[in-house]
Amino acid sequence: MTVGGDLYQFGPFRLDPEAGILYRGAEPTMLGQRAVALLRRLLEDAGVPVSKDALVEAAWGGLAVADNNLTVQIAALRRVLAEAEAESWIETLPRRGYRYVGPAVVTNAPDASAVDRAASAPALPDKPSVAVLPFSNLSGDPEQEYFADGMVDDIITGLARINWLFVIARNSTFTYKGRAVDVKQVGRELGVRYVLEGSVRKAGGSVRVTGQMIDASTGAHVWAERYDRSSDNIFAIQDEIALSAVGAIAPSVRKAEIERVRRKRPDSLDAYDLVLRAQPDVDSGMPEQVTRALALLERAIALEPAYALAHGNAAMCHHCLFLRAGLQEVNRAASIRHARSAIVHGQDDALALTWAGFSIGMDAHDRAAAFAALEAALAISPSSALTYILGSVILGWGGEAERAIEWGERGLRLSPFDSWAWAAFDAQAMSHLLRGRYDEACRAAYKSVQANPAHSITYVQLAAALAKLGRLGEASAAAARVLELQPAFRYSRQFAGVNCAPALAEALGGALRDAGLPE
Repeated sequence: MTVGGDLYQFGPFRLDPEAGILYRGAEPTMLGQRAVALLRRLLEDAGVPVSKDALVEAAWGGLAVADNNLTVQIAALRRVLAEAEAESWIETLPRRGYRYVGPAVVTNAPDASAVDRAASAPALPDKPSVAVLPFSNLSGDPEQEYFADGMVDDIITGLARINWLFVIARNSTFTYKGRAVDVKQVGRELGVRYVLEGSVRKAGGSVRVTGQMIDASTGAHVWAERYDRSSDNIFAIQDEIALSAVGAIAPSVRKAEIERVRRKRPDSLDAYDLVLRAQPDVDSGMPEQVTRALALLERAIALEPAYALAHGNAAMCHHCLFLRAGLQEVNRAASIRHARSAIVHGQDDALALTWAGFSIGMDAHDRAAAFAALEAALAISPSSALTYILGSVILGWGGEAERAIEWGERGLRLSPFDSWAWAAFDAQAMSHLLRGRYDEACRAAYKSVQANPAHSITYVQLAAALAKLGRLGEASAAAARVLELQPAFRYSRQFAGVNCAPALAEALGGALRDAGLPE
């Protein structure tokens, strides 16, 4: 830790602890003694969690103070930083403390040019960081600037709702408006890993919006899409495209982060890295893989016991083990326990709430509580495709066929190539079958198998649909694949495990019996 009269430069700010002044450029702001001590302590350990006890010791010495005193002082600091839209640089770690996650901190740097150079290349935050540049208006009509700018505003707002993303504020990214920029340079200047750029072209009665997300460190494309719409209601189009873009960008960034973490040394992984490394095995939904994922998730929880997303993923792992590795009560109980921890610690985490809601609905058989969690997730992040997809599965097994299809379709519109797309198709297949639409059920089941050919339940739906169509030879082949992937599969036990709606159990059960699957 530093001592004496050190100055702390971070972004546009400079803290002089001895004088009790925080400068923004040349403009001074007086801070109280305790606010200075807290900010100094956070800057000294930039990027590292600082416990509440350590902060209280720094600001109040050995005095015993109520927790709300610390909360009040942190709120005051954030209000000062908010003038530069930098309030998010002080991150709250629930039940643990706080952490400075802003630009790199330079100490003892009185030379202005050196400070400026350091500030122009801030350190990357310890979570995925994104800057959304102003979209180019290719319409040749200056009046269309409002549409392009509004699109970017909506995308920034949508991404900012995703709590595992660090999103640069509009005021910073719009300084690049009208300039030809190098994405790698933008990444360095703003201290972000990913840069989103795009264009808008409106001609006659149609509008085309294109966007691409680029890894600023490598120049590689992470995501790209084009949206063509008629321009009858320009504001509705703006909302729809922004929501779709955010829904597709989030899983694409997560995939890129998983690939990045795979390249790190195993002994250098922190809790966030461990969860990312576990994610592909969690997504598989099959016992061998989720067992491997659990080992990583348990390490993450040991490092950060209140890590909601780690608990949410662990709940999903135990759910998969319960349904596909013997219906052991220990796994069902663990799924529910981790889900409840995810809800307690993840009130601002849409993804954690989604995993938790699914496990509560499927394993605790409490669909009302499940949808309370899922709806809370959508309130935080309306573009969360996974929330709609997993909600469709709960609805499907609950016999709410039309609502299940609707939720599945919304999830797939938001993220057509989601790693969980197979689950939406699965829910659609069982729902169409329940309604007697066997051709539609078969088409959805084939899509589910194509999206995840290593998952036993995709073949369950296919076997049932084929049997209903009288294609018993093909149904028998699908049933054989179920038993190859999950030798202990018994459909009556599966139905009991998920509390399958009686009408669906009757429809599926007869078809699976005809396909040759054991009861």
